[in-house]
Amino acid sequence: MVRAALRNVFAHKARLLMTALAVTLGVAFVAGTLVFAGSITGAYAESSKKSFDHLDVRIRPVVGFGELGSGRLLGQETLDRARALPGVSAATGTASGFAALAGRDGALVGEGWQTQGANYPEAGGARYPLTDGRPPRSEREIAIDHRTAERTGYRVGDTVRLSVSGPVIEQRVSGVFTTDDGNVAAGGTLVLFDTATAQRLFAAPGRYNQIDLRAAPGTSPEALRRRAEAVLPNGTEAVTAAGLAAEQADVNAGGVRMLGQVLLACAGIALFVAAFLIVNTFTMLVAQRTRELALLRAVGASRRQVTLAVLAEAATVGLIASAAGLAIGIGAGAGVRGIVYTMDSTLPDGPLVVGAATVVAALAIGVGVTVFAAWLPARHAARIPPVAAMSSVHAPATTRGLVVRNAIGAALAASGFVLVVAATTMVDGKGWLGLGAVLLLTGVFVLTPLLSRPVIAAAGPVLRRFGVPGTLAGQNALRDPRRTAATASALTTGLTLITGLTVIGASAYRTTDALATANLRADYVVSMVGAGPLAADTERKLRGLDAVVASSPRREVQASVEGTNQTVVGLKASDVDELLDLGFIEGTFTAGETAIVDAPTATAKGWRLGDRIEVTWPDGVSAHLTITGLYDSSFDDGVKTDISTMDRHLDRVADTTVFVKTEGGASEATKRILREALGDSPAIRVQDRRDLVDDITGTVGIILNILYGMLAIAVVIAVLGVVNTLAMSVHERAREIGLLRAVGLDRSAVKRMIRLESIVISLFGGLLGVGLGVFFGWAVGELVTVLGISTWTLVLPWGRLALTLAAAALVGVVAALWPARRAAKLDVLEAIHAE
Repeated sequence: MVRAALRNVFAHKARLLMTALAVTLGVAFVAGTLVFAGSITGAYAESSKKSFDHLDVRIRPVVGFGELGSGRLLGQETLDRARALPGVSAATGTASGFAALAGRDGALVGEGWQTQGANYPEAGGARYPLTDGRPPRSEREIAIDHRTAERTGYRVGDTVRLSVSGPVIEQRVSGVFTTDDGNVAAGGTLVLFDTATAQRLFAAPGRYNQIDLRAAPGTSPEALRRRAEAVLPNGTEAVTAAGLAAEQADVNAGGVRMLGQVLLACAGIALFVAAFLIVNTFTMLVAQRTRELALLRAVGASRRQVTLAVLAEAATVGLIASAAGLAIGIGAGAGVRGIVYTMDSTLPDGPLVVGAATVVAALAIGVGVTVFAAWLPARHAARIPPVAAMSSVHAPATTRGLVVRNAIGAALAASGFVLVVAATTMVDGKGWLGLGAVLLLTGVFVLTPLLSRPVIAAAGPVLRRFGVPGTLAGQNALRDPRRTAATASALTTGLTLITGLTVIGASAYRTTDALATANLRADYVVSMVGAGPLAADTERKLRGLDAVVASSPRREVQASVEGTNQTVVGLKASDVDELLDLGFIEGTFTAGETAIVDAPTATAKGWRLGDRIEVTWPDGVSAHLTITGLYDSSFDDGVKTDISTMDRHLDRVADTTVFVKTEGGASEATKRILREALGDSPAIRVQDRRDLVDDITGTVGIILNILYGMLAIAVVIAVLGVVNTLAMSVHERAREIGLLRAVGLDRSAVKRMIRLESIVISLFGGLLGVGLGVFFGWAVGELVTVLGISTWTLVLPWGRLALTLAAAALVGVVAALWPARRAAKLDVLEAIHAE
């Protein structure tokens, strides 16, 4: 039986080619993703380890939202106590923060939040070896890293423009140093100042953002960390070098990891689509080999042996295709990695990583999907009775079997539909929505043979306009509804996702525009590139301009609210009504020891207007704030207080954004005035409402285009499925086609018949995909509304939906090219005598 299975594989290699190609593409997608992501992530991990070779433990502010975390600073007394701890061989204070360096063209160098500044330590020669020049010694001097020097062309003695959370300053380059810092390797920049200047810019005179400890021989980093906890001020923490390296590697590789997850999800979709092709292929092979399989049963083969024989064929095809896919995937992963390195030389160097897990996963997925998809056809083959060998025609599916199938499909589709609709009303409905979507899709796929009859029959009047070829095409598409359904379902999967993304993208654009219009009353929002902190005097400088009529900073700090750590936001209560529409339900925003809370949080906590909530600030001081207002959370949720209440508990005041309202509204002239007031810094963004909308929707558009490109592989596999089904159908109907030719149907008519059949099947799959995609797009929008975006508006982009259906028809035309040509070239006499 094994030999027979292997012979069948090679005997039908042409008919199995498309199946093997589909599996190869899916496995290559998986393997290439794993190789690329593993190589880049590994390089980041190694680079991050080098970033912290100079320390064993770091004392720093508690990490929270934003760059400053708790905002706590460390004084000289903490440094002295840390230096005196048992097991400490060295202790160094570091003052660091956001520092944006402008290139020769005036544009920002680096990747926004990765553009860092710090002090050149006393033992800087070991940590930052100089390749040229000397360390900075005055407030007008800086040293820059060698990667930045190479990118910008800056040399010792050059004057550069620099922005540290505010206006531009000009500094002279005194030296160029080398560093293994992972942030620099990730594409950022590192600028070093003398210690006094760095403290003034990033912390406060005589104070540091962090303290690095080196363990003496015989003291482990973990033991030193525990000892350091004894000298920690409130709002700070001690972390080992290993923990810091893991954090940095995780952040730097986060984008690659997320991309890898998306790629793997798309690869899974591609393999799912390939499963339909595999099922179709083996179903048709079994049908075409009815006599052969029945004869095997007649000479003594058991049902189990026949099943295993078909599965062995599938496993052989899967193994060959997976091996080819693995090889292609490794090559693709290496190629993409090389292209990325060429485009971005800032990535850390590292070897190509092809782990055993990648090899095993690729082969297991490819073989597993192929064997699993072939199981139903194999089971069907085993049930062929020996007597079928006498007529070589196996009995069609029974009415009872079709009723059971349709009942199961209806139950799955109905339960999935109900679950999706119910999930749109739940705050925690994401998981239920996903489960409902899977059930609904599965139910529709099971029901597709039933759905295909009325839908394709409705196309009859149009097909009849093409004469006999059109009529025959409709009949052929309805001849085997299961085959038509399996072929169309592959295309349905890809178009469902594409349509859903299209609806969500169009709705997100409209919603973002509405949100900015409804909630933002300010004319401008000022922020740092990469969400870095703005200087404390940014709002003061803007408020002093004649054109500005109202302004407020937005400050964030990690605090304990009623025993729960969370972000507390500070705004200027006197101006906030002119700048933001928070949608107050009760009360208002007032200055003093007060707070406002979004309604969902207040409901969940049981808070009411007039209640007093305890807040413990980063300096350890506790205060009771009176709730004076409850507001809608569609713009920005959480606990908010007046900045005057917050600032007295902060070592360093910094803003995430500044809202500005100007006389006469937004204009290019006013925007230019605001920029000039802030020193025309390349690191500061001054955006009006349209800029904000374009910024967000532009990002959404980029993400959607990437996903469209990734999902294209699923559509390509669906095309292969249509090609394979039509090609095998032509082989199966060779006698019929020969008879049609004999009674007068010419070659062009035969081609037209195959093309129309392909278009009908593709359009059927396209209609299902567009319908399901619109429904899922609506469901996601409803869920977003429940989660707090009350301005979400469903938008149906009719033009793009029509384009999707046109693309489905084009798929049918392209897929039919080879089968139609093959059918037209059949020899009439040989076809008539074909078995």
